[in-house]
Amino acid sequence: MRYFLDPFGCVKNQVDAETMMAHLDNAGWESTQDSGLAELIIVNSCGFIESAKQESINAVLEWRKLYPEKKILLTGCLAQRYAKELPDLLPEADGFLGVDDILQIVKMADKTAGNSLPLAENSQSSKFKPQLIPGERPLLSLPGSAYVKISEGCSNNCSYCAIPLIRGRLVSRAIPDITEECRVLIKRGKNELCIIGQDIGAFGSDNGAGHGLPELLNAISELDGNFWIRLLYIHPDHFPLRILDLMEKDKRFLPYFDIPFQHASEKILNAMNRGNSFSLLPFVSGSALPKNDSPLREIPANLSEKYLALINTIRTRLPNAVIRSTFLLGFPGETEDDFAALLDFQEKANLDWLGCFTYSREEGTPSYSMKKRVPAKTAALRKKIIEEKQMRITEKNMERFTGQTLDVLVEEKIAADPSTDETDSENIWLGRLYCQAPDIDGSAVIICDKQKNITEGSLQKCRVTARRGFDLEVRVK
Repeated sequence: MRYFLDPFGCVKNQVDAETMMAHLDNAGWESTQDSGLAELIIVNSCGFIESAKQESINAVLEWRKLYPEKKILLTGCLAQRYAKELPDLLPEADGFLGVDDILQIVKMADKTAGNSLPLAENSQSSKFKPQLIPGERPLLSLPGSAYVKISEGCSNNCSYCAIPLIRGRLVSRAIPDITEECRVLIKRGKNELCIIGQDIGAFGSDNGAGHGLPELLNAISELDGNFWIRLLYIHPDHFPLRILDLMEKDKRFLPYFDIPFQHASEKILNAMNRGNSFSLLPFVSGSALPKNDSPLREIPANLSEKYLALINTIRTRLPNAVIRSTFLLGFPGETEDDFAALLDFQEKANLDWLGCFTYSREEGTPSYSMKKRVPAKTAALRKKIIEEKQMRITEKNMERFTGQTLDVLVEEKIAADPSTDETDSENIWLGRLYCQAPDIDGSAVIICDKQKNITEGSLQKCRVTARRGFDLEVRVK
């Protein structure tokens, strides 16, 4: 029996898809890239916001239209969030499997495809029961890179977010399990491990044992090899300052920080239920934070100042630091004054990368019933203003890499553009520098002499020769 996987959603969802593939392959199913050859189409869905939900539903409808005779299994966040409603609302799908039950994928695939094995009535929760061999699952990422999910769920309870409704409260993995997965992936030749979770800064806070992100990174630092560790998504309220100590010592931990500030207006942040625990961090007002968790001295007046102090601390400790963030526009009650505060914060923060989103009203979240909703056109206009401003900031910030010699992760060879000056003696590849996270940031356009032997997934020493928009042009040394 063959299956075709159609993946949607975030990289956390991608790891779930890879885990399901590992179990299916081990049970005798065969993955195929040709949907026409598959007996089963698996749509691994996203259920986070309205547009993502609709995209996953449309995929099911399109597959049913294309293949009336095939079986379709809807898995992932959407199947989890609307487990009771979907069988009646989406008859085009033949089966449903939520994120809590992905270890039941083989039984559900067999059942959906018409095999005789029934789905277990009392399925075991998938929350970090290990895949067959940690790190040995099929990978859907580009060559040289892999995602390592260290926690599931989230306990932050941001008022707009449906993640706790879908994936529950925070559940952290055991550090030995994570380090073993990293070891296997490194042995497989993966040169970049992206540490992911809904909020990796909160890692370990659910078990009361004090084994947080710094302890995990210390354990990973004991592994041998030349590889990158990239940390993705640290809630600013939970930023563990001790990781900066480790990054100063071990350059394999990239000075790249994904910190979703979401807003800068005190009123809006409070309505979002963010910033409640930020005062636990030790601050020195108007200057960088101390290296260790020293006693509290003076706290900046408001959250935006605290966030700016955190940014200043990171950049003071790690001058080569790259900071990405996200802003949420059009949250209920957002006024022109609130938007002006966000624009001011954007200017002062001088973020290297920024993603902008407009508010999606999600049933079951606290913000669903909030009054003073912002018109969609107003939110879209504010998003456009932020994005246009950020384009100039990002392009200017990327200029600083010109002339530097840095490692580049090689990802894929591209065909020559006849309009360029490329000669027969050169090859062109795509890859990434440490300042570029997979899929969300710019790329490195690698120019390489043909006599140079480079391969996909390898780390190559390159000199940055120019900026091309958001991308950087580099030449192999």
